[in-house]
Amino acid sequence: MYTEDKILDKETCHAGNFQKGTYENCRFVHCDLSHADLSDTAFIDCRFDHCNLDLAKISKCVFRDTAFTGCKMQGLAFNTCDKYGLNFLFEDCNLTHAIFYGTHIKKTVFRKCKLTSADFTACDLSHSVFQDCDLGDAKFENTLAEGCDFRSAIGYSIDPENNRIKKARFSVYGISGLLDKYGILIEKP
Repeated sequence: MYTEDKILDKETCHAGNFQKGTYENCRFVHCDLSHADLSDTAFIDCRFDHCNLDLAKISKCVFRDTAFTGCKMQGLAFNTCDKYGLNFLFEDCNLTHAIFYGTHIKKTVFRKCKLTSADFTACDLSHSVFQDCDLGDAKFENTLAEGCDFRSAIGYSIDPENNRIKKARFSVYGISGLLDKYGILIEKP
């Protein structure tokens, strides 16, 4: 099935009636796709606004130039998506427990997102932006984060010895997130 230039809402698109296929330049508004099987579906130049995608199955799913705004996306396994051209933008989304393990998502923008307990292990995040994001308990191990912008992010713990962070940007208030493994306390005088 091929769908182009359509607006789908909670009445026309939900977990119970979702049709797999290719969606191009479509907009999904207030759709409840939690626990839906979106596997083998392509989303190209699409936009998801205020949708619930919690625990949806996205194996072999294609996300090319897809934007998510105000979406619930807890527990999504982005590492199972089609790797070719994987490209998206997230704004004001809940990505708690999302798995990005081993993905190549350079220049991805995360704006005002909750990324607690997200897994970025072995991920290529080069030049990505984490603007006003909560990265509490997010996992960074063997992660390529060169040129990333963490200046307004909070809660992160990134070991510079186990991750590549050359030219990444951090605020002075987030420095402790780079020193956690040493167990030292940093206090204002």
